[in-house]
Amino acid sequence: MGGLPDGGGSEVMSTLAQETIAAAATPLDEERLAWLGLVLAPGLGPKRILDAVKQLESASQIFTLPLTALEGLRFPAVAAQFIFDGKARHAAEEEWARVAAQGATLVTYSCASYPERLKEIYDPPPVLWVRGEAGLLSRPGIAIVGTRHPSPYGTGVAEMLARDLAVRRLLIISGMARGIDSCAHRGALAARMPTVAIWGTGIDVVYPKENKKLAEEILATGGAIVSELPMGTFPAPQNFPRRNRILSGLSVAVLVVEAAENSGTRVTARCAAEQNRDLYAVPGNVTNKGSWTPNTLIKQGAKLVATWEDVWEDLPSQVRLELEAEMPAESKSPETASLLPEQVLRPEEAIVLEVLRVDESLQIDEILELLETQLTSSEVFTALFELEITGRVRCMPGKNYVRVM
Repeated sequence: MGGLPDGGGSEVMSTLAQETIAAAATPLDEERLAWLGLVLAPGLGPKRILDAVKQLESASQIFTLPLTALEGLRFPAVAAQFIFDGKARHAAEEEWARVAAQGATLVTYSCASYPERLKEIYDPPPVLWVRGEAGLLSRPGIAIVGTRHPSPYGTGVAEMLARDLAVRRLLIISGMARGIDSCAHRGALAARMPTVAIWGTGIDVVYPKENKKLAEEILATGGAIVSELPMGTFPAPQNFPRRNRILSGLSVAVLVVEAAENSGTRVTARCAAEQNRDLYAVPGNVTNKGSWTPNTLIKQGAKLVATWEDVWEDLPSQVRLELEAEMPAESKSPETASLLPEQVLRPEEAIVLEVLRVDESLQIDEILELLETQLTSSEVFTALFELEITGRVRCMPGKNYVRVM
């Protein structure tokens, strides 16, 4: 795989020759080229394209139809003329070359590798641009979504749940936006498992720009970056709500961590409901505006999630069996405290862990009193938070902490 373009912008090929060489190295597939030409034609949306192709023997037939036949497919005049004049094929060949030059691939609706789960939605994207492992798209996955401005609680919970589910082979899918989305991807990466990012830009346009390193890590870990938009498509507000249907469509379920009353997360939750996907939500502090959406979803019937078990026990049995079959034998033992190798503790975490007990809980004030000469209260809170995320400590009601065996 080639690296991502610098600065988050569209990577411009240095010469037309590079694109020509790349295209020559990747033979044209007439069927996929036709799907691509339809997507690039002006005035055609996913539903109209899919309805039109159903009336043909194959998508590749589109380039040979007379103008009247194209109009008979209920194409707008501008789209029919674009295809009839050969402009659609020319645009598709140019895009094919750009995709090949990026080391990416095109997965069209008629491809065997097109995810069956995505075909179930009302308006599946006719073409998916994919960098990385396209085969991941057919794996059982969960979309983890939420606010771009999470609280420390939301950040920690999103990473913890993503990590714990990813290590059990459930694919983590998100949009790589700031906040909860990025936390979800990082949780999967912490488990050293692949994750899939669905972008609202072209696959060569990193957004937000500060996530360039995260995108590179996703690809390096065997994950994938996916979009329904052509190369070079820059961020546009209307693209992000549209991509949310893909997030939920690829997934068996959607998990909402934190989100305000009016947010894109609510769009994803609505898509999940329309697509008959299971909906989960992490409850939050009622005084925090970021808790409005998950708390409301729970009131409306979404399943409350506090740990990975809450999701796992609710998965369809065939999905759970498939995932359990992939897990290493030693990971299936109930005695195993963690599926992740032991991580080195920071000095502050080691000090806090030393005073905690397995057989008796300690209240937060007692912990602070015991450690007042060694650590500041801030260091204690941070250490407890990290220890809880890694499963070494459990927080009981009333801010009582107990060490996990």
